[in-house]
Amino acid sequence: MSDSPGPRESASPGTDRPGAVAKVVRVVEAMTEHRGISEISRSTRLPTSTVHRIVQELVAVGWARRDGESGYLPGIGLLTLAARAESEAGIAAIARPAVRRLRDATTHTVHLALRHGDQAVYVDKLEGLRAYEMRSRVGLAIPLHCTSIGKALLAALPEDEVREILRRAETPAVTPRTIDDPEELLRHLEEVARRGYAVDDAENEPATRCIGAAVHDCRDTPIGGISISSMAFELDERRLRVLAPLVVDAAREISRALGHR
Repeated sequence: MSDSPGPRESASPGTDRPGAVAKVVRVVEAMTEHRGISEISRSTRLPTSTVHRIVQELVAVGWARRDGESGYLPGIGLLTLAARAESEAGIAAIARPAVRRLRDATTHTVHLALRHGDQAVYVDKLEGLRAYEMRSRVGLAIPLHCTSIGKALLAALPEDEVREILRRAETPAVTPRTIDDPEELLRHLEEVARRGYAVDDAENEPATRCIGAAVHDCRDTPIGGISISSMAFELDERRLRVLAPLVVDAAREISRALGHR
């Protein structure tokens, strides 16, 4: 059955028309929800002839494939690219510009970590512009209950899931400042959620203070976080209030780059 004509692109003066790349992006995005040329045309507001041409080109390069009936699905090439982007290396590469901007703006060491079960693991680190270096390293696993990234992650999760994590991982006192009581920690996480960032006040490393915010993926799932770390005396309350919004902005920038809306 032939496709009916799709919507015409507006030709009124002063109206911005989508460029060639924008049209391809529209079609690729629509193809994750619609299979037929007519459906994709209606969704993207592009003519069916344009959609048909783009889809055929996507098929030719492996970014689309026929579904065995009369529609199309994302192809192996596109799925492979998406898988690479979702890998740790892919996420670290996507986040690197924001990591660098945060380091340059604050001069403190910046960490990017991704959740792995009941822990988080550093996947990127950019040393601060200071006379000292932080002892952390890429690949290091960190607890969630006493780190700024970990607490920001927990604060972004449903309470029942947080309780289960705390039950499994427990909340050992790593330093004298660690919040090791689960109920007290849950109350603390409510405040973290309200303000949008977490502070590790020498709770994981003595004399070290960190500010962290959660990073979300395209499904609105908190998958990790970004933080700045410094010797505690360099991050007093006044400087903390100044720098915390920069950490939150960096987390939002990375989340947007990962497709979060």
